[in-house]
Amino acid sequence: MDIQFRVLRCRAGLTPEQLAAELGYSKREVLRWESGEVKPKKVIVDWLEERAVLPIAPQEPADFTFIDLFAGIGGLRTAFDSVGGRCVFTSEWDKYAQLTYQANHPDNRPIAGDITEIDAADIPAHDVLLAGFPCQPFSIAGVSKKNALGRQHGFLDETQGTLFFDVARILKTHRPAAFLLENVKNLRSHDKGRTFEVIRRTLEDDLGYELHFRVINARHFLPQNRERIVLVGFRDPTAFSWDDLCLPQEGGMKMGAILHPENGTESAEAPYTTGPCATVSDKYTLSDHLWKYLRDYSAKHKAAGNGFGFGLVGCEDTCRTLSARYYKDGSEILVDRGKKGNPRRLTPRECARLMGYDDTFKIPVSDTQAYKQFGNSVAVPVFSEVARIMLPHLSGILTPAKDGSIRQYA
Repeated sequence: MDIQFRVLRCRAGLTPEQLAAELGYSKREVLRWESGEVKPKKVIVDWLEERAVLPIAPQEPADFTFIDLFAGIGGLRTAFDSVGGRCVFTSEWDKYAQLTYQANHPDNRPIAGDITEIDAADIPAHDVLLAGFPCQPFSIAGVSKKNALGRQHGFLDETQGTLFFDVARILKTHRPAAFLLENVKNLRSHDKGRTFEVIRRTLEDDLGYELHFRVINARHFLPQNRERIVLVGFRDPTAFSWDDLCLPQEGGMKMGAILHPENGTESAEAPYTTGPCATVSDKYTLSDHLWKYLRDYSAKHKAAGNGFGFGLVGCEDTCRTLSARYYKDGSEILVDRGKKGNPRRLTPRECARLMGYDDTFKIPVSDTQAYKQFGNSVAVPVFSEVARIMLPHLSGILTPAKDGSIRQYA
């Protein structure tokens, strides 16, 4: 697939049909350009590049600034943009996630790659650090033994070699007013609680932040059971409380709110839906072979007393957690098509909706990459709400700048 060409089309705000109509080509020819089967003429690429130059938002004073680490496709950024923040630095190592991020968050600066190779001093000053860092095991050794050996202890040693170390070293260098970290629910029990204990001690004892953490289920906002631990920290004492969260009743939203209605009430979006009724493409329907395999697999494990199996949902249901492995067979979330035939996978657009992205969110990558990206994303509405209750506790906090001066939040 010609990823860059598809990014240009998305940035220009054109569907394959619209681009074909603009240029006088068939939709099939446009899809051939995107698949890499045929290379488009240079004049076409030049024309599209001109259309795809999106205006960069002026750097007006913001309520606060933030950096976006392990950024993925920008879910945390979307949440903090919504409460008046301005992103000043982004790091994401996956090239396909970078493309989706750039298509939706055009900046006048490049996305930094591997955070482990970036000097903290090269990162701009910021007020809030955001990071959905991967969970890795930590080794906790006795401090007294390390002292006897003349070795340093604390996060400089205990977290070395983990990606949390990079979060800690940036916090130590810049001392932002606040941070938000996101991880899987099981972070607290990971490695028999040792991992979380190192994280807690690093943030509270070594770095001096006031730490608050809570597990929140996206099912309050979306038709998906998705529990994640949220860690919020403040450099200075605050009256922050999780009680300020406004959480709708769990399960209030059903799958019907995110599924394609297939009745003509929404416009077709190739390659996900087609025709006047915007019918889901047949390619998302399971083959007879795969459907039989999944049923046999489920029956085998059910007979053995295990809980493994596919998850079949309809419009009145909520679903399991969307995972990054969804591209393999889609078994955790299959849409029941009733008498129409075999169930189908969600389309990437439905996955975007399931994670809280609206339909203006551009998907410039292949289905496989899109499934991975949405499965790895945060549930945007959850973090928009967390950002909302964090905001009042940023006001009035003094932030030292690199030159030693101090500014106060607006």
